[in-house]
Amino acid sequence: MRLSIRHSTRYSFGDPVVHALQRLRLKPKETQGQKIIGWEMEYENAAVELEYEDQHYNTVTLVAVEPGACEVGITCRGIVDTEDNAGVIGNHSGHLPLWSFLGQTELTRPGPAIRDVIKRLPPPGDGKLDFLHELSAVIRDKVDYEVGKTGPRTTGEESAAAGHGVCQDHAHIFIGAARAADIPARYVSGYLMMNDRIEQEATHAWAEAHIDGLGWVGFDISNGISPDPRYVRVATGRDYRDAAPVTGISFGSGEQVLNVDVAVEQQQVEQ
Repeated sequence: MRLSIRHSTRYSFGDPVVHALQRLRLKPKETQGQKIIGWEMEYENAAVELEYEDQHYNTVTLVAVEPGACEVGITCRGIVDTEDNAGVIGNHSGHLPLWSFLGQTELTRPGPAIRDVIKRLPPPGDGKLDFLHELSAVIRDKVDYEVGKTGPRTTGEESAAAGHGVCQDHAHIFIGAARAADIPARYVSGYLMMNDRIEQEATHAWAEAHIDGLGWVGFDISNGISPDPRYVRVATGRDYRDAAPVTGISFGSGEQVLNVDVAVEQQQVEQ
């Protein structure tokens, strides 16, 4: 499937910026089942300082905001070809060893609520794939998808205890539970083309778990499926903080207001 993507991010600052740096993870990965046909990024009141590949093979662009700016705009446009591999990404790659995805982080660490999720399932044993699909279903049943009640700093445990969250929270709960069951797991940020619209609500997040014989396998807990050709992987990490689309620091900018617009649509491929 050929997907056309447009992603616009605009920051408005309460006061003119004295100094600010933004770390961007907005360029899709070249991975199994995914090929970038074209990708470009435009900046308003900001300039690229450095581009590099991090420990997860994410492309990271570091941009500096122009001093005195009150707004910053970042616009990405591109074409990506995807294939249907039933959510299977394959062998592990990256600069971090596989065992590093067994360690919990602040955002994934289980407490009583996540441990209650795990107790609802039989031990994975040799049936890890079935266990992970059941885990996804239990989380989706226990934690309602509700926008506006959690944020980037919300932990998986807090979301599980509250019984509501969004795709980021579902992924953190899943990752924490999988790691507790001795299954390596990681966070994925990217794009999802919803069939009934071009303008999407935001970027999307899901999880991947590593299974012997298959490698990394994706699980979109919020939608109850494994990723298909409508999904575009952009960044991966141990949790949201490793894969966040935009992070940064600023001085003298006062209150910040963020607006994000995402559009994903299918394009015809010329034969």
